[in-house]
Amino acid sequence: MAGNSKESIEHHIKIYINVFISLAVLTVVTVAVSYLEVSFIEAFFIAITVATIKGSLVLCYFMHLISERQAIIWLLVTTLVAFLILLFIPLISLTDQVGGW
Repeated sequence: MAGNSKESIEHHIKIYINVFISLAVLTVVTVAVSYLEVSFIEAFFIAITVATIKGSLVLCYFMHLISERQAIIWLLVTTLVAFLILLFIPLISLTDQVGGW
């Protein structure tokens, strides 16, 4: 089996070590941002960006989703459609003019 060769295993270990180092660096960035003199909004967006990158690394490499491109696209599109439907459901009540309001 080609997937169990020494080179293949070393390649995967190298990837996992690089991801671990990236996660550690991003954790340091997250902590460092808390010490910066920035507004709450700026700190919030920096923290969300770092958290998104960290989450993407975990999803892609540790959960092995990097090769599941089609499934991820389908899931994101489905989530977006559901979000938009739920976002616009309250607007239906605007057309209900009971009592002449």
